Amino acid sequence: MKALILGLALIAPAAAFADQQLAQKKNCMACHAIDKKLVGPSYKDVAAKYGKDKDAVKKLAEKIIKGGSGVWGPVPMPANTQVTPAEAETLAKWVLTVK
Repeated sequence: MKALILGLALIAPAAAFADQQLAQKKNCMACHAIDKKLVGPSYKDVAAKYGKDKDAVKKLAEKIIKGGSGVWGPVPMPANTQVTPAEAETLAKWVLTVK
């Protein structure tokens, strides 16, 4: 049982890191950071704002692909045409886990 718990503890951070790597690969980190505002809001702030929204993954994935404006201020988020719908969903799920 201890081995199973230890194994799960090692897998979870690796999965979270893998999604952060996807964010870096897709240039999301050029405008966003985990815990501070850059051009766009921090991932912690996004997670706090959308954390209780049952449609958050869908909304965020759509914003990742299509872009958006007005939610976080006057600077628009450009569309990210380099991200597939599946990657956008993965990124949205990851962002919502950032604490």
